[in-house]
Amino acid sequence: MEHLNLDGWLPIRIWQQAGEWRVDWCWFGDQPLHQPFFRDSVDEALRLPFNQAFRRQTPLSTLSDWQTISPGLAPSAFIFHASRCGSTLISQMLAQLDNHIVISEPPPLDALLRSALPPAERNAAILGLLSAYGQPRRGVEQRLVIKLDAWNIGELKRLRACFPDTPWLFVYRDPLEIAVSHLRRPGLHMVPGLIGASALDDGAQFYGREDFIARRLGKLLQLGAEHCREFSGLAVNYRELPGAMEGRLAAFFALDAEQRTLVFGAVNQHAKQPVETFVADSEGKQREASPLLRARVECWAHGPYAVLEQLRHDLNSSTTNPPCP
Repeated sequence: MEHLNLDGWLPIRIWQQAGEWRVDWCWFGDQPLHQPFFRDSVDEALRLPFNQAFRRQTPLSTLSDWQTISPGLAPSAFIFHASRCGSTLISQMLAQLDNHIVISEPPPLDALLRSALPPAERNAAILGLLSAYGQPRRGVEQRLVIKLDAWNIGELKRLRACFPDTPWLFVYRDPLEIAVSHLRRPGLHMVPGLIGASALDDGAQFYGREDFIARRLGKLLQLGAEHCREFSGLAVNYRELPGAMEGRLAAFFALDAEQRTLVFGAVNQHAKQPVETFVADSEGKQREASPLLRARVECWAHGPYAVLEQLRHDLNSSTTNPPCP
């Protein structure tokens, strides 16, 4: 182990092969991760001649070994979300800051969180994985922010077993607008069976795409509301963005005055398509929703959405933003 050196390498895949868990690594050097999603940064890195010629695969235990040799930054915040609701905008705003490492929806973390590994082994691997992501590869990084996949709200307790004191937020939006987005272009979790077993499964028969999407969305919002109440998560509505990054989200992420200005460099870009201009689309999605979709969303998702709104209102009414540390 004393000869292990993974400087500049990041885990890009974790999978089980012949009963053994393995880690696939990719060399990034000191390149920052500015793409909207971790997988986009991986695709870019894999095009480098070095990565086409050299690959590294190791046992899962290497994550813990590397953490022992070179401890990375501990996560400073987790971003959970209901999908299509502004979480990528938040992560892209934070990615403007040189002292922030922002890892957006890394598949290896999802693989570990939903694995059947024994809890002690799973927790050690998660700690090692995020330590690897928290390596200050350019020497200026001070904070690590992780944005999870939407369905990972179901694994919040597993993540908290590793990082019980890390603050987290849950971003959500009018469920009708989220549902319209998924009808246009469904996310992985909105296609039956595509992500495998998850906390969003309810085992009931569904009746068409509108019903399936509305029920999955209702479950997402329900889990978000329950966990926000039980584990002091910060509920954030899409309507608050991007302005909240000057107020309560700036305090949440401990941004100083200069950083509060710098993060807005990403606001005029579409979060998922950086070459495009971001345009608010709530009115268009409200008009596009069919009567059937409205009825299904009202049935399955309106209740937990109202709970989240009440939680957010109560918090805003009873607290003020503390000064930045």
